[in-house]
Amino acid sequence: AGGPPAAPLGVRVNPQVGGGSIGAMSTATESSKFGVALRDPGARAWLLRAYADRPWLTRLHGHVGSQGCPPELLAEGARIVYELAEEINGLAGRQQVDTLDIGGGLPVNFASDEEAPSHRDYARLLAATVPGLFDGRYGLVTEFGRSLTAKHGLVLARVEYAKSAGGRRIAVTHAGAQVATRTVFAPDAWPLRVAAYDARGLPKTGAPVAQDVAGPCCFAGDLVAVDRALPPLEAGDHVALLDTGAYYFSTPFGYNALPRPGVYGWVGTADEVRFAPVRAAQTLDELVAESGGAHAGSLSGLR
Repeated sequence: AGGPPAAPLGVRVNPQVGGGSIGAMSTATESSKFGVALRDPGARAWLLRAYADRPWLTRLHGHVGSQGCPPELLAEGARIVYELAEEINGLAGRQQVDTLDIGGGLPVNFASDEEAPSHRDYARLLAATVPGLFDGRYGLVTEFGRSLTAKHGLVLARVEYAKSAGGRRIAVTHAGAQVATRTVFAPDAWPLRVAAYDARGLPKTGAPVAQDVAGPCCFAGDLVAVDRALPPLEAGDHVALLDTGAYYFSTPFGYNALPRPGVYGWVGTADEVRFAPVRAAQTLDELVAESGGAHAGSLSGLR
């Protein structure tokens, strides 16, 4: 007790470089809730004193945003964090800060299969913007999650039924807000491509027609696609929500107490496709237990 911490510690700073196209995902605005606001009056001097007084602070962290931020903005944030580390080390007369966490946020292209911008492109941009970042003096930590995994997953759901209402075709499926929460509640910021397959799993054919693709939740806005041109979907068909290999799997929404679907990894060859479970589908017993089934009568005892 009282000695230096056993684990490496640092401070998260807000480089205050501004936001991207999705305000809710922009973490380096002037008034962001994250980190020490580096450009606020007195903040930089306070940080320099904090590191000078605590030689065991050896890391710095800055993160500009998640999705919607151009790579140039991310690189500018990394440059500011790097320059602060250089200033701290210069005052210390040694390499006190030895590791920089430059965050993640490389945007995913949800409009096509192309992975653009690529991690290689971003590394080149960083090298041009912050040359000292890769000279070997600093360990680097990144937080790339969505950009690494989004295009390596899809949500596959059966079409339960199709109907027409007010002249609009609607395909009601088993995948909605409970697995595509952001897309349903903020469709302009989080649009998804939808692929259509028949009951045998073959790509649907036929002239595309405008239709809504709905989920199972009991509110009218549970739509993963609106007025989307697709081959006419029918009961028993399947839809695939593409580029959903990141948060869509890891953050299910418990609306209507719908059981969480299973997650499976797969590899395919010319001869076969093999699957392996990653997360088992939630059973009804597990759902009841999670919802407090063991305490079903507890409130009656308070009378």
